[in-house]
Amino acid sequence: MSRLFGSVRARATLGATLVVAVALVAAGTAVLLSLRSNLIGEAGTQAERSARAVASELAARTPYDRLSGLDGDDRPVQIVDEDGSLVAASEDLQRIEGTSTAEVIPRPSAPGDDDDDDDSGGSDAPDDSDDDSGASLAPGEIAGGTTFSNGSATIDGDAEDYRFASVEVGTADRGTLTVTAGAPLAAEHSAVNTTLTGMLIGLPLLLGVVAGVTWLVTGRALRPVEGIRREMAAITASEDLTRRVPEPATHDEIARLAGTTNETLAALEASVNRQRRFVADASHELRSPIASLRTQLEVAAAHPGLLDLDGAVEDTVRLQHLAADLLLLARLDAGERPAGARVDLAAMAREEAAGRTGVTVDAEPAEVTGSRGQLGRVLANLLDNAGRHARERVTVSVRREGSWAVLAVADDGDGVAEADRERIFERFVRLDAARSRDDGGAGLGLAIARDVAVRHGGTLTAGAAPAGGALFELRLPLTG
Repeated sequence: MSRLFGSVRARATLGATLVVAVALVAAGTAVLLSLRSNLIGEAGTQAERSARAVASELAARTPYDRLSGLDGDDRPVQIVDEDGSLVAASEDLQRIEGTSTAEVIPRPSAPGDDDDDDDSGGSDAPDDSDDDSGASLAPGEIAGGTTFSNGSATIDGDAEDYRFASVEVGTADRGTLTVTAGAPLAAEHSAVNTTLTGMLIGLPLLLGVVAGVTWLVTGRALRPVEGIRREMAAITASEDLTRRVPEPATHDEIARLAGTTNETLAALEASVNRQRRFVADASHELRSPIASLRTQLEVAAAHPGLLDLDGAVEDTVRLQHLAADLLLLARLDAGERPAGARVDLAAMAREEAAGRTGVTVDAEPAEVTGSRGQLGRVLANLLDNAGRHARERVTVSVRREGSWAVLAVADDGDGVAEADRERIFERFVRLDAARSRDDGGAGLGLAIARDVAVRHGGTLTAGAAPAGGALFELRLPLTG
């Protein structure tokens, strides 16, 4: 089952079909209930109209055998007295259920047939008319309320369901009578059954159409995704990061996904190329001091008197610094988070400037959060770079600008051309004026400084100093 619905296309089709099925079942149920209620209400209205017509005739003292409502073939009518005894019923009505009387044994008698009895037994008539059950309605008065019920009736051997309406009417001779008339529910049953049958047939067909359309539409919508997946699989297999996935011209979410995927591939390609260049440049930088050191050791082994001890120490120190720089870059590339210590840039600037000739400091207190060792390395690299290019002096300043602390290092040298102010932050980049490895280093100092600044949530930029030299500004968020 999990494999059957393991695709987005199958799950979307199933979800859409279930939602439509629930909506159709709810709507169909509401339609059936509304239709049934309306048809039953219409039948009740017809039954009430028949019952009130008979009640009006009774109020007018019409004899039972002359009541027009008792002649109907499909609308049963019965009349009962206050004791629940049947006094009149429709022709051919054999049994009725759902009312106060079940067995129909009509005893029709016309109002006024007992007049002789009333005259001879004069004192008994008032007793009958004063019965508590008939005291609520005056002779000739018809009750305003109607009682409805559902039941069945058997007329001439045929049993059907009916909607019954009962109305009370006051008479002079029998007290209060209850007239119950019925209207057939055959039309209601037929309409409900027809509608239900149509729904049972149409619902599966409609759900099949919904499932088919959803399957086709979803497949068409996901076709570009499959193209992206195949291309990504091919890129992974070939390791060719220059390839890109197809971007559909639909300007929708899938097109944006393809665009983002291509951007990710471009960034990955740039990262891989950068890593390859880094490895190549690191190998090149390490080869020279290692070869020089090996040559000196081989010469010393053959001719001990020719050993250049100072040169060997210098090459060893250079190797040590280069290894430390490479290790720090590796940690930064791995996403090492700086420590959360509070660092006063003004105090750090004074400490780093101490012992360096030609360096002046103009700093106000500005605390930031980060690694004191890494931030100290940034300032040391900036001072070393400025010292190599300055003619006479280097100026270090620390100031506050809003929520930022700004550490600036300026020199009075030739400065950095505007076209090179971003390139100098690339790894192993040395400008023409600093190509000497002895004077210019390995070209990692400024790259390390910018990476550390970014890891601390800040920036490092190069510009022109007021004295005409280079100006490097380190911006870090102040400690809140």
